Amino acid sequence: MAAFFKKLIQRFTKADIDWDDLEAQLIAGDLGVKVSLQIVEELKEQSRTLHDQDIVEITKKHIRSILPATVPAVDPFSDKPKVILIVGVNGTGKTTSSAKLANLLKKRGHSVVLAAADTFRAAAVEQLEVWSKRIEVPLIKGAPNADPSAVCFDAYTSAISRKADFLICDTAGRLHTRHNLMEELRKIQRTLGKKDATAPHEVLLVVDATTGSNALQQTREFHKAVPLTGVIVTKLDGSGKGGIIVSIQQELGIPARFVGTGEQEDDFKAFDAVEYLDQML
Repeated sequence: MAAFFKKLIQRFTKADIDWDDLEAQLIAGDLGVKVSLQIVEELKEQSRTLHDQDIVEITKKHIRSILPATVPAVDPFSDKPKVILIVGVNGTGKTTSSAKLANLLKKRGHSVVLAAADTFRAAAVEQLEVWSKRIEVPLIKGAPNADPSAVCFDAYTSAISRKADFLICDTAGRLHTRHNLMEELRKIQRTLGKKDATAPHEVLLVVDATTGSNALQQTREFHKAVPLTGVIVTKLDGSGKGGIIVSIQQELGIPARFVGTGEQEDDFKAFDAVEYLDQML
């Protein structure tokens, strides 16, 4: 949301606020209709003349009240691999995010295994192979068109034998409107459950910050199929406004856990609400 607040300051320099225009600007920042209307109502209730900085401060305070004070850390178990399932639609940066998360966890001193469960797209397996060599993390893959759940099952067996702290399963991109593909995710979940009834322990949805309100609908549908524990928001650099983080948190109670801000392997970090709000300036 780079320069989002700066734009508000530049646009609303007069005390006589055009409320319809303000509402439109907030919605355009991907905050969603519900959040935007709440902010406008809160501003209208102020019994004083409002200036541009007032709009920014009240908007920021409202957003901060929605976002959780702390985001759950992705910590390892002491006696078994923690299984992280990465899901999402095509083109959101899912495979890259899987690799970057593996790199981040490795840099924190943890051992990680990657699973190439996008078995229907050879390019995805090849991409993850390149990444695995680059960050020096072992990769488990199956034959072309293999059953993705079988790949995840084999990868979990390998993670156990290696005494790995984490197993990250990169699944195929799928449209949230395709019932058969969402059923495939449920099958992966059931198959992993044969190894550990509590697995997968994290299900992270990758959403593209530039897709706006469509990311909210994606999150809603994926959450119905496999209960999500968080989202990874990519493309927060450039045109990604990132207000979708607020909409997803308020409407579905699903927190942003990680953010991707560039192409390099280190352009990936845990979500921090304070830093996020500061960058909106």
